[in-house]
Amino acid sequence: MQKERGHEDVARIVQRRSGYGTGWERGTPEDRQIAERVSKLLAEGLTRERAVSIALINSPRLQQTYESLDVSQADLVQAGLLSNPSVGGSVGFRMNGPGRSEFEVSVVQSFLDIFMLPLKKRVAEQQFVTATLRVAHEVLDTISEVSKTFAEVQADAETVRLMQSTTDAAQTAADLAQRLFDAGNVTERTQASQRAEYEQAELALSRARLSLLEHREKLTQILGLWGPRTEWTLAQRLPALPDQDLLPEHLERVAMKQRLDLGAAKRELALLDTALSLAKSSRYTGVIDVGAHVHQDPDGAVLFGPTLSLELPIFDQRQGLIGRLEAERRRAQRRVDELAVDARSEVRLATAKLELCRHAADRYKQALLPIRATVLEQAQLEYNAMQIGLFELLAAKQAQIEAARAYIETVRDYWIARAELERALGGRLPAGSSTAGAAPAKSPSVAAPPHPDAANHAHGAQ
Repeated sequence: MQKERGHEDVARIVQRRSGYGTGWERGTPEDRQIAERVSKLLAEGLTRERAVSIALINSPRLQQTYESLDVSQADLVQAGLLSNPSVGGSVGFRMNGPGRSEFEVSVVQSFLDIFMLPLKKRVAEQQFVTATLRVAHEVLDTISEVSKTFAEVQADAETVRLMQSTTDAAQTAADLAQRLFDAGNVTERTQASQRAEYEQAELALSRARLSLLEHREKLTQILGLWGPRTEWTLAQRLPALPDQDLLPEHLERVAMKQRLDLGAAKRELALLDTALSLAKSSRYTGVIDVGAHVHQDPDGAVLFGPTLSLELPIFDQRQGLIGRLEAERRRAQRRVDELAVDARSEVRLATAKLELCRHAADRYKQALLPIRATVLEQAQLEYNAMQIGLFELLAAKQAQIEAARAYIETVRDYWIARAELERALGGRLPAGSSTAGAAPAKSPSVAAPPHPDAANHAHGAQ
């Protein structure tokens, strides 16, 4: 068998649909090659692209999927082989009196098997193509899952940094309130309120750290990492939204054309149509065996001649087989219908989520974050003029940080929705120009929108 057969087709499909190479183009890589590739990708920290590349070559679940191609290829090879002929014989010895013994030899081959060989090979070839589509679909699913989980890890890392700022501000306020209470300048209610705010912030920070831990472990599991390699670091922050989403027209039609799972299901339906047609057309044709026969009578000549054995389909006319194939054909049709409905629904939902997340992110970036920055700036001026107390200033800073945290979640949800839409369409979306990687500003503004953790650098109380 050619170990690269099928893997090349999968690699070509995945490359065209996602831009990534599977690393299995020539069949199963050596363990040493996989280890070297993973170490190289981890050396400079994880980006989304590196995480996907590691998963495509090292994910245990995906490795199992790749191996199914070799199983399907073995079935294809087997389908091209004739069944072995049967040899039979017997010898009879005289129990009394002189004379020669009697013997009989026969060689039998199924004629129907020879006749059906081209059809069997054609069906097995189609089954192999179907398996190739299914494996490619699993690869694209893995790319989507890695992309979503990586966005969650990025967002959690940003959120932990922000929640640490919130906790620090709350601790400052609580410590000040305690000193003022000890001096008799504030009431016990004020002191208790500030202490409660600090405890709430600590709990929120713990929840953010737990979420980061869970998503890190989920990503580590998908990537198939263990031991020291689980200590990987992020080399890429949560990117800002692209300037625009370049969506294809008629998204549902695109999904119907591109979805590999739908294509595999349609091929399976076509195979069942072929099998059902064959079963119905040959229902009155039984097993046909042809061969050669040699017989030696004790006192006669050696006889040689052809043999023919024909099954008479009197009782069994493949009623059960035909009924089973008809049921399987109906089930396959229902599966195609289900996948088509699900794919259309996934496209509509992912598109709506993408649009809503973009709208919300724009509102945060263009309206709420700048407003919160202005409130903090004015609160700082009023505090410097002794018009408000430190608690009011810290509250303004905390409100800005909360707005930035919500913005991070919205950006995260956008990238998750984008990955879900690409999966629903069966191919990546065109990349729009992006402002990702811009240096964060100290305060949000419409002209220079901040990176999601820019609020962490906002001017706070000293």
